[in-house]
Amino acid sequence: MAAVDKCLASLARLSLLQASRPTTSMVSRCLAPATLVQTRQASVVRIKKGPVKKKSVPKEYKRHNLDKTDFPRFSLVEAMRILRAYEVGQPPASVKYDLAINLKTARNGPVIKSSLRLPHPVGTDWRIAVICKEGSDVAAAASAAGAVAVGEASLFEQILNDNITFDRLLCHEGSEKALQKAGLGRVLGPKGLMPSARMKTIVTDVAKSIRDTAGSADYRERMGVVRLAVGQLGHTAEQLKANISAVLAKIKAECTEISEESHKEIHDVILSTTNGPAVSLSGKMVNEDDAVTAEQLSSAM
Repeated sequence: MAAVDKCLASLARLSLLQASRPTTSMVSRCLAPATLVQTRQASVVRIKKGPVKKKSVPKEYKRHNLDKTDFPRFSLVEAMRILRAYEVGQPPASVKYDLAINLKTARNGPVIKSSLRLPHPVGTDWRIAVICKEGSDVAAAASAAGAVAVGEASLFEQILNDNITFDRLLCHEGSEKALQKAGLGRVLGPKGLMPSARMKTIVTDVAKSIRDTAGSADYRERMGVVRLAVGQLGHTAEQLKANISAVLAKIKAECTEISEESHKEIHDVILSTTNGPAVSLSGKMVNEDDAVTAEQLSSAM
């Protein structure tokens, strides 16, 4: 028996020596010692960012040198011939010649904004309203001159209700204070109808102003470009030339007035139609090699 006990004891010692130690995967995380628990932490890489460079904006609008680029430019007669080819079959009264005047000017400089009575009006069907005292002689004169609406309180209420049935709005100088108190700027301002002394829509002689306004054209410089309609498709080359010359003379005069504050001059003049392309004008009436003459453009399409 003693020999058997010794044999069993030796086997027990041998089994204890060969027993493997528990690994981390065999032991629950809640029971394992802290030294056996492996934790992973994300490595943080800090990148030093330098100051963000802002893209510089040119002080003036970009204008190309037309002489160096050999840009095609046409005489007025040739430009009319090209544009009229795109308007074949269109009613002459429904198509207008539009003029775009590119200016060399600063981005943050003063802008040109005014109105002009063309020698040959483009549209004469303007609906004009006049702010004046109701029942006065001024109201009677405005109605006789063709105003579609006259008055103060009644016209103010109509405007505030967004019931605008007119294309132009004039204000008699005697009603200027009433206009300011009415607070119509938020309604009329976005539509370009707010009367102001600068736009010469606060007037003394209402009847004369209505006659002048019926054939006038408003224009405003936007992003260095002045755009306005200068003629109808039925206008002759001489009539269109007279209108364009009047516009350019007015723009040059306004550029000269504000030249002390900011340099501004005409860079390019572009003519287009309602459905046609844009054509750059050379400043000449007709060239020797033009396909048509001014007299041929005077005939109906």
